[in-house]
Amino acid sequence: MEWSVFLTIILMAFSTYLTRILGFLVLRNRKLSRTTEKVMEAIPGCVLISVIAPVIMSGDLANTIAVIITCLVMMKFSLFPTVVISIVATGLLRAVL
Repeated sequence: MEWSVFLTIILMAFSTYLTRILGFLVLRNRKLSRTTEKVMEAIPGCVLISVIAPVIMSGDLANTIAVIITCLVMMKFSLFPTVVISIVATGLLRAVL
């Protein structure tokens, strides 16, 4: 593996960890309003949608069906089960279609 690739992976991991720990440190002694709590709870779902939105436009039938399944599952379950079901659905649909 090239050093630039390795360094990129390390820096990405560090920046991800840094954003998480900074968020905790900044908000740890604050009382958040109910609206702010709702926004903070919605952010992971928004990130998930922003990652899969380009897949919707790809035109691949398996991906499109998987996105529909993901949207339906998101209405019923929390983030983790949604991600797991989405991955399984996408894998199975790509294998079948």
